[in-house]
Amino acid sequence: MSMELKVALLQSAIVWEMPEQNRANFSRMIEKISDDTDVIILPEMFTTGFTMSPQRVSASEGPLSVRWMQEEAAGKNAALVGSMVFCEEGKYYNRLYFVHPDGSIATYNKRHTFSLAGEDKVYNKGEGKIISTFRGFNFHPLICYDLRFPVWSRNTGNYDVLIYVANWPKVRNEAWDALLKARAIENMAYCIGVNRVGSDPNGNEYSGHSGVYDCLGDSMVFSEQETILYATLSKDHIDDTRKRYNFLKDGDSFTLLS
Repeated sequence: MSMELKVALLQSAIVWEMPEQNRANFSRMIEKISDDTDVIILPEMFTTGFTMSPQRVSASEGPLSVRWMQEEAAGKNAALVGSMVFCEEGKYYNRLYFVHPDGSIATYNKRHTFSLAGEDKVYNKGEGKIISTFRGFNFHPLICYDLRFPVWSRNTGNYDVLIYVANWPKVRNEAWDALLKARAIENMAYCIGVNRVGSDPNGNEYSGHSGVYDCLGDSMVFSEQETILYATLSKDHIDDTRKRYNFLKDGDSFTLLS
């Protein structure tokens, strides 16, 4: 019997720097999600939008949002994934949480901070990566600008699913679409991109383009509207594709020095 896993992508507008309002909005979306869903994925900085003024948001909001994620994951018996502004020991991080239904957590701090918007001046960059195993699938979650750096996502850890949560503006949609497809092909893994819609006070417009690409780069779902997108991932597809082609085994070995 084939092992399958159902994912839900929450493509939504985000209220600027209003965590409580965003949690309430996403709770309403999550309530609508079908009960057979295994993994629910939110956009980058889903509680605030892509703010470069995290000091305007109370440091208490980070822990509150983590507890909210745990409650929602338990309520849906699904893993919940998304990134948020998090303050720790006076330092700010764009931190992704992979939250299991039992409340256990894996975290990833965004490695490639977006210098074009000054993110590198505000948020501390991450140093390590994570692989989260859930219901028989290995997930490698990353954040937005990480998408432009293929070495950082190279499939050396035998993951099955690559996730990018993002606030990726409409003006660079072509790059987003092309790079998501490329990451799927070169890593022989499902690649999921979850972006927001709407606009922010900085004049950025977002048109979603959230989607799922299979191991051969074929698009499974795609939308430009505020919506919930679903896709079913198959272990057979991963195993069969990798057996048919030796692309991962034929790749060059390397070590990241920094």
